[in-house]
Amino acid sequence: MSHGNPPPSPHHPDYLLPWQSSERTPPDPPPDPAGVPAPGRHSDLRRLRTAYRLLRRIAALTALGYFVVFLLLSGFAKELLDTQLFGGLNVGLVLGLCQLPVTLVAIVVYERTARRTVDPLAARIRRAGAAR
Repeated sequence: MSHGNPPPSPHHPDYLLPWQSSERTPPDPPPDPAGVPAPGRHSDLRRLRTAYRLLRRIAALTALGYFVVFLLLSGFAKELLDTQLFGGLNVGLVLGLCQLPVTLVAIVVYERTARRTVDPLAARIRRAGAAR
């Protein structure tokens, strides 16, 4: 029979799940009122969000747009997709096989653009935050 303290209930602030660390992270210090803009209003952070949003939209619309066009063609332009090209290949099969390269190109363009525009901006924000 154990006479120690009972474990805290799940509603207690000190309750930890088995995968949680027992070390508490200190709360963020209050913002410096000396004219430094709040993190959500910082112009670099706004530019980063805009660049990342644009990057996501372009990549998603490229890959999904091609797929939607292919689906629409297969539903409404069967005659076009049945057109024989050469050696038993028709337009529909070629367009279907082109889906993988189009998706891979979207991924490559996404990564390349992220490395050129989004990553340097994020690094600059990170450095500015560490300098404070």
